[in-house]
Amino acid sequence: MSDARTPAQIEADIISRREQLAVVLDEIGVRVHPDTIMGDVKAKAVEAVDRTAGRAFVAVNRAVSDVKAQFVSEDGAPRLERVIPAALLAVGVVGLVVASKRRRKS
Repeated sequence: MSDARTPAQIEADIISRREQLAVVLDEIGVRVHPDTIMGDVKAKAVEAVDRTAGRAFVAVNRAVSDVKAQFVSEDGAPRLERVIPAALLAVGVVGLVVASKRRRKS
């Protein structure tokens, strides 16, 4: 049993290997190209920002829902025992700010 190859087979193998090597080198060239690297960095940064913004949105949404639950009952009616004191407090704070600004102008 002889594994001897003909010169034509060897030449065909060499050509095939060169073509495979050229494809690999082209892929490496694309991967290490500055535009590709910058694109990858930008994509990762956008992904990180999106992930952070998503987490922030969820946290803010949860906080708003928690505050809303304090002032509105499950059936959607306002909880007057909480709304009225909060409104009075807000009016008082605004009144103090206005009074403070008037004193500064005088």
